[in-house]
Amino acid sequence: MQNAAYHLSAPANRTSCVVFSSPHSGRDYSPEFLERSVLNRHAIRSSEDAFVDLLFEPAAEFGMPLLKAAMPRAYLDLNRSAEELDPALIDGARRHGHNPRVASGLGVIPRVVANGRAIYRGKLPMIEAQRRIETYWRPYHARLKSLLDESHRLFGQAILVDCHSMPREAVAGLTRNHTSRPEIVIGDRFGASASSEVVDRIEAAFAAAGLTVSRNAPFAGAYVTQTYGRPSRQQHAVQIEIDRSLYIDETQILPNGNFDAFRTLLRQVIAEIAAIGQDPMQLAAE
Repeated sequence: MQNAAYHLSAPANRTSCVVFSSPHSGRDYSPEFLERSVLNRHAIRSSEDAFVDLLFEPAAEFGMPLLKAAMPRAYLDLNRSAEELDPALIDGARRHGHNPRVASGLGVIPRVVANGRAIYRGKLPMIEAQRRIETYWRPYHARLKSLLDESHRLFGQAILVDCHSMPREAVAGLTRNHTSRPEIVIGDRFGASASSEVVDRIEAAFAAAGLTVSRNAPFAGAYVTQTYGRPSRQQHAVQIEIDRSLYIDETQILPNGNFDAFRTLLRQVIAEIAAIGQDPMQLAAE
């Protein structure tokens, strides 16, 4: 299923309460957007979670929906609040306290891509920011909410797995005391967005595939996990960050020679995560 804001890979039958989302893998770069930017077609993709949607595409085969962004993160960031407007970019936007994400240029309409490179020459009119939010942000989040509501109706609870990728350099400094550099970072906002039972089982699924896993450092989760993670209401949200160097050439932004093998490896992880949401009554009792 497709619309302007998202692509949905839906299972023939929902057999698990898990919902996957990929808010930063959108790659529909319109000619109008590229013409407005000072960056070329390659540079503007540097903050994209390239091909993450393809990695998690098997979710539908295991009875779980996968919601994928259509528009790229550089155009609109679905992992930000619609209120996170950057006064340095949006004409007429007002500053509401100090927001480090907005201050660094990473609001809902980003001002920069990776390494702080500016996307535009000047400011955007407020009407343009509002158009993007109404056309793409609100429909994406409305669909995500409806999928989680559907999980509640069918299974009595919902588990959201929010899928992202991270540059290898993001975890370069985390190797201490001869420990291995994490390949997967699981974010649960330090326990606020998901129960420990859910997070433990998701971590175990990645670890069983031979991947090195850490929690909440350097990524604990942002708007999506904060908004949809309500473990007291049996709604859990977990962010997954994958080291991009495992499956793409980060310079070329193309699949590397390990892409197919890594996708096969993740397939077994996805199957394990599906099983977590197939017996919600047992999970709730743990």
